[in-house]
Amino acid sequence: MFLDMKLDKDTPVYIQIKDYIKDMILSGMLRQNEKLPSTRELSSILNVSRNTVVYAYEFLQDEGFIYMKKGTGAFVSDINISFEEEWNIDWNTRINDYGKNAESLDIVKHEVEWKKGMISFKSIAPDERLFDVDEFKRAFLNRVSIEGDKILNYGYAKGYRPLIQYLLKYMKNKGIQIDGKDLLITNGFTEGFDLVLSCLTEKGDSIICENPTHNTAIKIMRLHGLKIKGIDLSRDGIDLNKLKEELTKEEFKLSYFIPSYHNPTALVMSAEKRVELYRILKSHNIPIIEDGFNEELRYSGTHVSPIAALSGKGNSVVYIGSFSKILFPGIRVGWILADKKLIDYLESIKRSRNIHTSFLDQAIFCEYLQGGNFEKYIKKARKVYKEKYEFALECAKKYIPCKEIMGEGGLHIFIKLEGVEARKVLEKCCERGVIFTPGDIFYIDGRGDDTLRLGFSRVDMEEIEKGFKIIGEVVKLLRI
Repeated sequence: MFLDMKLDKDTPVYIQIKDYIKDMILSGMLRQNEKLPSTRELSSILNVSRNTVVYAYEFLQDEGFIYMKKGTGAFVSDINISFEEEWNIDWNTRINDYGKNAESLDIVKHEVEWKKGMISFKSIAPDERLFDVDEFKRAFLNRVSIEGDKILNYGYAKGYRPLIQYLLKYMKNKGIQIDGKDLLITNGFTEGFDLVLSCLTEKGDSIICENPTHNTAIKIMRLHGLKIKGIDLSRDGIDLNKLKEELTKEEFKLSYFIPSYHNPTALVMSAEKRVELYRILKSHNIPIIEDGFNEELRYSGTHVSPIAALSGKGNSVVYIGSFSKILFPGIRVGWILADKKLIDYLESIKRSRNIHTSFLDQAIFCEYLQGGNFEKYIKKARKVYKEKYEFALECAKKYIPCKEIMGEGGLHIFIKLEGVEARKVLEKCCERGVIFTPGDIFYIDGRGDDTLRLGFSRVDMEEIEKGFKIIGEVVKLLRI
């Protein structure tokens, strides 16, 4: 049987030998007290060093699968394996409403899949070609040498202290007063938003937000069983008159907004509107959850302060931040800045769920940030993304017949078609090797079937032009 063993180049040979013999024992092909080939014999059969086989046998002995007789060799241990009658459960009948809803809201599973060779405008993740991997490697080595082996042990639910301090200063530089506030590190925006809703809402509570809005936020709100009320947008943000009207009809537990480079429309709420929004919600005593989405990707105009900066020393705004759409989304580092007492509760909820965000990831990221690398990176990224953004706008105007093109920065634009459904366009574009995100997934009330989001961050100029041309040709064909 050992002659059948095929060794690959990806896994250490001793592990392959160990796992092969273990599998033979567990499947009943090697039985109790059966003698294994000598280390010399097996090394000859497999054409590997004897030491490699010795090492494999030592692991098998440590794991209790074989025993050694001095001067005699290796033998299979008494492994009690009993094969019972097959027992199957129909898991579909056991899944609760949360599981069913999570699956039905999972757009990765239910939307059109990217296939090799396609031009994809689905992603609004950063372009990994802009990442400075050498600086990241240097940060890894530096931080590991500073922290030593303890960085690989358990950390704290609240987060890695040096990173917390860095981010508090970072938020202060945005004009936010941090007195009386604290910060919790999370696994990106998704966990941060989920933690806040878990702490502050009950099933059946009402939450008010923009319509359309971030699909992941919609999914989380629905999984929490919240009643979502969406308010339409105008060119400079949420329609305040409609907001005032809704606030007189119903009581809302929380509000949620993406004021900068809004997902999916890429619009920026004006400074004046942010002030008015804050005052309106203050008058109704409705706390604000602010999604600090892509604030750093400003290509033109003056700085607009986050809503959280308007509250001064007040504690009514919960700010959820993340670098995931700008830098290293794979390490999943986000944060919540909020009232100290609220952070205290959120920390306990996080500890009960996943103990802490990877301390190794936090530590390396902190070292990278403290070295001034983020400032250098964001300067380069703004230049590249600005060129893509301007080119994408130009190509959209040139090639795609539509009612409206929205976008003031960030990594995507949003298009409202006229007289044609986006999903029908997607179906035809898919046949020609182009995919995008249909806009209806961002709407709370089933609208948006004539809208689409085009992410341009991970495609080059040639692909933008080629892909937008194809989209435009399909739109023209379907409008005839």
